[in-house]
Amino acid sequence: MAISSAILSRTSYQLLSKFVVSVKPQSLIPIVSCVTHRYNSLASLQPVATFITLHNKYSVRTVSIKKRGSTAAQPLSDSISTSAQSSHQTSGNEMSSNVVEAVVAKVNDLENGQMKEVEVNGKKVLLVKDKGQFYATGNKCTHYGAPLSKGAYCNGVVRCPWHGACFNVKTGDIEDFPGLDSIHTFEVTVKGEDVIVKADVANLENTKRSKATVKKSNDNKQTAVLVGGGPASLVCAQTLREEGFKGHIKIICKEPHPPYDRIKLSKALSSKPEEIALRSKDYYDTNGIELVLGKEVTSLSPSNSTIGLNDGKTLTYNHLLLATGGQGGGGVWTRRLPIPGADLKNVFFLRSTEDANAINQCAKDKHVVIIGSSFIGLEVATFLVGKSTSVHVVGQSSCPLQNVFGIEIGKWLRQLHESKGVTFDFETTVKELTGSHGHVTGAVLSNGKTLQADVVVMGVGVVPATEFLKGSGLEMTKVGYVPVNKKMETNLPGVFAAGDIVEFPLFTEQDRPVNIQHYQMAHKHGRTAALTMVGKPQDIKSVPYFWTVQYGKSIRYCGYGPGYDDVILQGSVEESKFVAFYTKGEVVVAVASLGWDPVVSQVAELMAKGGKIQKEEVKSDPPSVWLPRLQQKL
Repeated sequence: MAISSAILSRTSYQLLSKFVVSVKPQSLIPIVSCVTHRYNSLASLQPVATFITLHNKYSVRTVSIKKRGSTAAQPLSDSISTSAQSSHQTSGNEMSSNVVEAVVAKVNDLENGQMKEVEVNGKKVLLVKDKGQFYATGNKCTHYGAPLSKGAYCNGVVRCPWHGACFNVKTGDIEDFPGLDSIHTFEVTVKGEDVIVKADVANLENTKRSKATVKKSNDNKQTAVLVGGGPASLVCAQTLREEGFKGHIKIICKEPHPPYDRIKLSKALSSKPEEIALRSKDYYDTNGIELVLGKEVTSLSPSNSTIGLNDGKTLTYNHLLLATGGQGGGGVWTRRLPIPGADLKNVFFLRSTEDANAINQCAKDKHVVIIGSSFIGLEVATFLVGKSTSVHVVGQSSCPLQNVFGIEIGKWLRQLHESKGVTFDFETTVKELTGSHGHVTGAVLSNGKTLQADVVVMGVGVVPATEFLKGSGLEMTKVGYVPVNKKMETNLPGVFAAGDIVEFPLFTEQDRPVNIQHYQMAHKHGRTAALTMVGKPQDIKSVPYFWTVQYGKSIRYCGYGPGYDDVILQGSVEESKFVAFYTKGEVVVAVASLGWDPVVSQVAELMAKGGKIQKEEVKSDPPSVWLPRLQQKL
C-alpha cells in the first residue's frame, strides 16, 4: 500500500495501513492523500470503517479513523513543514478545528504568474504561483460567482473575467469592484515537490469573507452622513467601519428600501428589493449603520455643516458624501422628454423596483414602445419580448449603441433583437404620445409613423440630481455635475461627492475630468471618499468597466472610449465571438468583447498597471499573435 509521505509520516503510514484492507495496493500508487486535522494519540486507534476516496491525481483524500471508545470518526494528520504563505487572518478567515489538507500540484506544474483551479475537499480553490511562491484563495468572485481562475492575473492581483472585480491573492481583500466582499485565503506549504493547501472547511463552503470592522462608540461624536441609496454610499459606510471609524454613520435613501443591486432592474423587471438587497438588515445593525429610508435631502448648509430633509428635519455632519441619484436614491434623475403626452398613465421611467415591477405587470400581452436604443432600452426589450404582444424600440442613431460599440457591433445587436421579435425605427424620434381616458395608446414618430402603444418606457438619458445644491456654495458644472479631486473632495471642506453625479480625474486620460456612470466606478468612488475621511487618503485609480447582458450574451467593456476615432475588430460578430479595440490616434483606449474571456479583464489589468496597447499591434497581427503578447505584458 502506498500513501504519499508528503502528508503521512512513516509511523502514521504503518498504523494506517493496518486498518485499510479493502483497497488494492496498486490502486493507491498514484494517489496523493489528504488527512484532516491533528490527532491526539495514534496508540488509541482501533480498526473501524475507514474510507479513502479515489479521484484524480491531485484530488482531496480524506482518511477517517476512529479513536478507541469514540462514537465519531476522528480525522488524522501529521505535521508538515511550513513554507511561503500563511493564511491572512481577518474576520471570517480564521481557522476552525475542521481543517483539511490536500496536495494540489507539483512545484513545476505552474510557471510564475500562472493561475490554476485546484480542488480541496471537493471545492474549487485558486492556486497562484508568483516569484517562486504559491498562494491559494477562494476561486469564486464575490460579485456574481465567476471563476477567478478564468480571469486575469498581474503582480499579486487577480481580476474577475466577467465584471472586473480585483482581489489581492496574498490577503484576499477586494481592491476594485463591483462586489462588497473579499475572498478567503488558505495556507500553502511546499514539501519536496508537493504543493499542499490547508483550508477550513467552512471557508471552502462560504466563498465570501467580510473584513473585520469596528463597533460604533457612543463616546465618538463624529457623524458621517451619506446621501444616496446606491453602491457609493454603502461602500463608503463599509469602508469607514473597516478602517476604524467609530462615529455615527447615516445613509439617507429616498426609497423606502435599503440599497439594492439597481443594475438588475433592466435585466429582470420582476426583481423585488429584498431579493436584490446589497446587504441584509443584520449587516447594518451589526455595524452600527443607520438607514434613514424614504427621506430626501432638500438643502445643504456648509456654514453650519447641516443638510435639510423633506420632512423639515436637519442633520449635522462632520463628513458628508453626496451620492444622490434622483428618484430611488441611486443613479441620476431620469430625463423626461418634453413632448405632449409624457404625463399619460403607463408611461414609465425605469428608476426603482416599483417602476420595474409596474412595467413588468402592465406590459404583459400589451404593445410596448421603448424610446431609446441604449443599454436600458435594449435590456428592457430583452426582458419583455415574448411576454408582450409587441416590443418596438425607437432610436435616433442608425443602430443600437452605435456611439459606444460602433456600427458593426450595433448592426449585429439589431439583428440579434430582430431575431427574437423586437422591431426598430432608427434615425427618428417620438414627437408625441397620444392617449385615451388618460392612458397612453400610441406614439407618433417624427418620420410620420404612428405606433400602437399600451406601455411606453423612456430610456433617453439622464441628468444629475443636484438641483437642490444650487446656491449652497458647492461648485457645479453647467450641466449640474459636481467636480471632485482625486480623493473625491469637493470645493467645500468635509463634503465629498461620488457616483454618477461627479466629474473626477481619470488616470487613464491623464487626469482629465470625466463623468462615468458605471456601477463599478461608484463602488470605487465610495471607498476612495471613505479613506480620505479617516485620514488614509488614496488617489482614485480605477479602469472603467461595464457589461450588458442581452439574450444570454454578455458584452464586456473596459477603458474610456468616448471620442474614439477607429475600431479594430477581431473575430466574428456573426459567430458571437469577437474583440473590438477602440483607438484614439495610435493607442487603444477601450476594448469590448463577446465570447472571448478574459481579454477585457486582461486589458483592464494592463491599463491599471499603466500599460498600453498600440493600434498597430492589433491591426496587423491576428489574435494568435497578440493574445499571447497581451499575456506577456501582464
